[in-house]
Amino acid sequence: MSRLRGKRAIVTGAGSGIGRASAKLFAAEGAAVLVVDKVEQAVAETAAQIAAAGGTAIAMTADVGSESSVRTYIDKAIKELGGLDVVYANAGISGGLVPLFEQTAEMWQEILRVNLISPFLAIKYAAAYMRQQGKGSIICTASVAALRANAGGSPYSASKAGVVSLVQTAANALSGTGVRVNAICPGLIETGMTRPIFEGARARGTEGKIGQINPLQRAGQPEEIAAMALFLASDEASYVNGQAFAVDGGLSSTHPFAQQRR
Repeated sequence: MSRLRGKRAIVTGAGSGIGRASAKLFAAEGAAVLVVDKVEQAVAETAAQIAAAGGTAIAMTADVGSESSVRTYIDKAIKELGGLDVVYANAGISGGLVPLFEQTAEMWQEILRVNLISPFLAIKYAAAYMRQQGKGSIICTASVAALRANAGGSPYSASKAGVVSLVQTAANALSGTGVRVNAICPGLIETGMTRPIFEGARARGTEGKIGQINPLQRAGQPEEIAAMALFLASDEASYVNGQAFAVDGGLSSTHPFAQQRR
């Protein structure tokens, strides 16, 4: 497996879920990976799992919404991995489903800081290095909540819609540099963020209904998002730029409708 052989990558939010699955897949495909998360033990476990499988990983804790922290993790990757070819700005928070009139400006500010400002900073500092070498791939996690209502809370959805716009504008701002910027829009994926949904359904005995409104009629797994991230990180996606890809079982392909009974 060598789709990323010789590449140096960063994955944020790598302590669990999509970030961990992506970091492990990147490493399995030959990349040396700096894994970043706010939880020290979790990101250390990711690095240990990669090392146990024969891969190369360095663990680092960071606040991805802090400009100084982003500069630090970019510099660390360049110094300790010998360069930088791929950044997957995946870290994010949901903020829960707080009713509109109970939301606060402070809540919005924190969700936007983590979900939108952090990928902006990753693009800013990674691209400054990548353009000098004439190539690089930056991937951001958006969401189907960026595309339609009712897939997340208002501030979360707005932040992810911002990510979609960010990759489009950044791709054009980096015109001619060889640096590609794309987004992934996951549907309902079983991660730490969505665990309450899954645990609640299992407790009620309705686990089989999870994901029933998408055409595949199931939820997704982190590895299915990691597979898209791998493609975008690889040279196979060399002509893919400024795009947002829904990986959602078909959820965003349709408007709400009543399923016909069979």
